[in-house]
Amino acid sequence: MATAIVIVFILGYLAITLEHSLKVDKLVPALLMMAIAWALVAFGLDGFDQWFDSAHSSLVPGFGELPTHAVEGAAHGSWMDTKGGWLEHTLLHHFGKTCEILIFLVGAMTIVEIIDHFNGFSTIKNFIRTNKKRTLLWIVCILGFILSAIIDNLTATIVLITILRKLVPEREDRIWFAGLIIIAANAGGAWSPIGDVTTTMLWMNKHVTTVKLIEFLIAPSLVCMLVPTLLASFLPAFKGKFTPAPDDGPKSKHGAKMLYLGLLLIVAVPVFKTITHLPPYVGMMMSLGIVALVAEFISNREFSLTSAVAAGESNAPADGHGEGHASSPTFKALSKIEMPSILFFLGILMTVAALESLGLIFVFGQDVNASMNTDVFVLLLGAGSAVIDNVPLVAASMGMFTDLPQDDHVWHFIAYSAGTGGSMLIIGSAAGVVAMGMEKISFFWYLKKIGWLALVGYLAGAGLYLLINMLTHGA
Repeated sequence: MATAIVIVFILGYLAITLEHSLKVDKLVPALLMMAIAWALVAFGLDGFDQWFDSAHSSLVPGFGELPTHAVEGAAHGSWMDTKGGWLEHTLLHHFGKTCEILIFLVGAMTIVEIIDHFNGFSTIKNFIRTNKKRTLLWIVCILGFILSAIIDNLTATIVLITILRKLVPEREDRIWFAGLIIIAANAGGAWSPIGDVTTTMLWMNKHVTTVKLIEFLIAPSLVCMLVPTLLASFLPAFKGKFTPAPDDGPKSKHGAKMLYLGLLLIVAVPVFKTITHLPPYVGMMMSLGIVALVAEFISNREFSLTSAVAAGESNAPADGHGEGHASSPTFKALSKIEMPSILFFLGILMTVAALESLGLIFVFGQDVNASMNTDVFVLLLGAGSAVIDNVPLVAASMGMFTDLPQDDHVWHFIAYSAGTGGSMLIIGSAAGVVAMGMEKISFFWYLKKIGWLALVGYLAGAGLYLLINMLTHGA
């Protein structure tokens, strides 16, 4: 049965990587393989001889000798006395840990959508006052590096490409900038606990801390962004000037206020966790509550003023009844968040959890440690994230290296490699996929024009990280 579960995982992942060829959203195979994998675990439970206790990062002793279910008429014992009890407990454990990550992401996405509701990101556009392509390249890459560390690499890519559309009208010019934005956003997300789904996973599972993650990864991540940007600035595509697009009309007077408030409260989440020792999703929900409260207050006040004017002119009632949630920025934001991405992460993480529960990932990790240098393996893992989504790779690595302490250099290297390695292919990261969709960038165009820049940046940053680790730990 374990072999069947591995086959389901492989076939599911093949369907995910061939998403565009099959024309089936990756959400579908992710959810199917999750449900089928756990169903096979339940059906084959009686025949499993080993089980991995994720809470204590070890195999359950004597699991093969336990009865599948409690014997009828026997005294009621602990859930640990049966295989069924372990299955129920482990499934609930993984679902809880996964939901912590997903609720955290929902909160962050909603805050970003509320900012966008007030056109807050247009404030960033107002700071860009150049018509030189090379200067604009450096501006958007630096912005991508900084923004992705705050609002995650996926959202930063969407924001910057949206701004680019308002600045650079020619698509042929814009796709070059979009390619470098992908590299910059992925590099920026690697050194922040809230900058990428994978770093968030490592942080929320207590494998890394905020301070150490920033301390060891900010320099390699910066090099990963700077080297490709420097090389690209000498390419013909970034020489000369561009003609800025005309202004697209008036902006909300509350845009800048909501932008600064939202970004400040997202950045405050790690601080909240450090002070209270509560899970990060609690702090994110608090930040979302504050942003939503301010947004509702602003919207209700403007709605009341507008209704009062309308009532005075048409003798219509100004109570606003019948509007429901139609004018609420919070409900509009919730309707725009990427729920398919949230459910995709649910499917992926819970499928990997099924493999981990059978002890397959743990045993594989022990074999890897015995056969090759761990740093080499992590470097290859980063390259693999360009082909296979980095979320399951990091989820698998957490099950492989369970004996490593918090802030071990391997965890930091995994965060860097998985976060930045995906830039080598446009399908290798969420930022690349969204840019591919927004600007209709060809897979092979990106591979030929941008992929080599991402590879050089990835290797340069990895080399610096290994050097820093050697000087720091003498290893």
